[in-house]
Amino acid sequence: MRIKDVVLGLIIILVWGFNFVVIVWGLEEMPPLLMGGLRFLLIATVGSWFISRPQIPIKWLFAYALTLGFGQFAFLFSAMAVGMPAGLASLVLQSQALFTLLLASLLIAEAIQRYQLIAILIAGGGLALIGWSDNGEAMTAVGFGLTLAAAACWAMGNIVNRAISQQGYKAGVGLVVWSAWIPPVPFFTLSYFVEGPVAIADSLQQFSWLSVGSLLYLAFGASILGYSLWSYLISRYPAGQIAPLTLGVPAVGLTSAALLLNETISMVQWAGILLVVVGLILNMRGAQWLAVFRKWKFAEHSGKLES
Repeated sequence: MRIKDVVLGLIIILVWGFNFVVIVWGLEEMPPLLMGGLRFLLIATVGSWFISRPQIPIKWLFAYALTLGFGQFAFLFSAMAVGMPAGLASLVLQSQALFTLLLASLLIAEAIQRYQLIAILIAGGGLALIGWSDNGEAMTAVGFGLTLAAAACWAMGNIVNRAISQQGYKAGVGLVVWSAWIPPVPFFTLSYFVEGPVAIADSLQQFSWLSVGSLLYLAFGASILGYSLWSYLISRYPAGQIAPLTLGVPAVGLTSAALLLNETISMVQWAGILLVVVGLILNMRGAQWLAVFRKWKFAEHSGKLES
């Protein structure tokens, strides 16, 4: 990769990793469903002026918006509102890679390789350790479960995205911007019935610069800037070279949460984190390692035959 593109990759990692701290700050003054609706409304109303609508059927906009947009962030914001620490959320959300494997196998008949099954078992064991651990931190079982649900919705969005590309459509960041018109409807509806009109009115009346800054970062930093840079890199380099960048997101998330939110991680949770990272790396690099191993075995076998 060129130096400029390496820098862009680092910007993505920093922006997406710090995103989880910003969510916590936003939740201090806004209920989660209201914050989700305002985030997507801001993306849509501003981004649509600068980014053209992707030429894809409306059904795919709805499918993408309701899975990767509404589903993922309704669960994630709610999880962090009821006790999922920002640092751990940044890691557990990466289980979307494993959910994507499973859903691709079930829904679009993509084969799962043996090394991928091993990766799922390793990372699944790590998630079980994190979920089982109790070190007096704010994490709750409900928060952990909701974060897993957010990861599953992200995975569903990945399947939708894959289906869009398989049908020959090119969406890119336009899909992120124009699909953002849809999530505010379920977000605001649920916010009214779940969080209540009183909580909504209080939040809007007490709107501060912290709320404004959080929404601006979530809308333009994490969404438009992050996905624009991601689309740029993924269009110029092999997916296998770009995908591992997401492993840097939990590192930034855990570090920034420790420094700015005073979050701590227990030894059991660190063990779980290690297993999750090993599983994710095996999932992304397993095919390359297997190819190298087979080449080595073939060379060794050929050498024995010659001797």
